[in-house]
Amino acid sequence: MTQGWQIGKVAERTGLGIHAIRFYERQGLLRPPVRSEGGFRLFGPDTVRDLRFIREAQNLGFSLSEIRDLLVLRRTNSPGCSHVRDLLAQKLRAVRAKLSELEQLEQELQAALRKCNRDLRRNPGRAERSCPVLEELGRRNGNEED
Repeated sequence: MTQGWQIGKVAERTGLGIHAIRFYERQGLLRPPVRSEGGFRLFGPDTVRDLRFIREAQNLGFSLSEIRDLLVLRRTNSPGCSHVRDLLAQKLRAVRAKLSELEQLEQELQAALRKCNRDLRRNPGRAERSCPVLEELGRRNGNEED
C-alpha cells in the first residue's frame, strides 16, 4: 500500500483548509498526488513543505503565478537568487506605494472627521439635517444636482 497522508491530515499539518489544498492542486502548484487503493489522494512530506511555502509566499504578497515560478526554482534547485531578489524588490515597491496611498487616505479621513466634529459643535441642528462632508463628496464626484 502507498504511504502518505490524506487531505484532512495534510490540512491539519499545514493549517490550511481542505478547499485551499484542492484549489492549489487545481492551479498546478502541487504535484499530482498518488492515490490509495481506495482512490484517496495521498500526499507526502514534499507536498506539506510546498503548501507551507505557498502560504508563506502568499503572506509576502506573491501572486499564484509568481509562487508557481518560485516553486519551480525551488524544486529544480535553480540558481534563481537574482530573480527572487527582483521579485522581492518589486513587491517592496508595491507595498511602499500602497503605504503612501493609505497615508494619504488617512489624512483625508482625519480632515473629514475634524470637519464633522467642528460642524457638529458649531451648528448641531444644521449638521444633523445636512452633512457638509456628504455635500462635499457629492461636489467632488459631480453627483450633486444643479
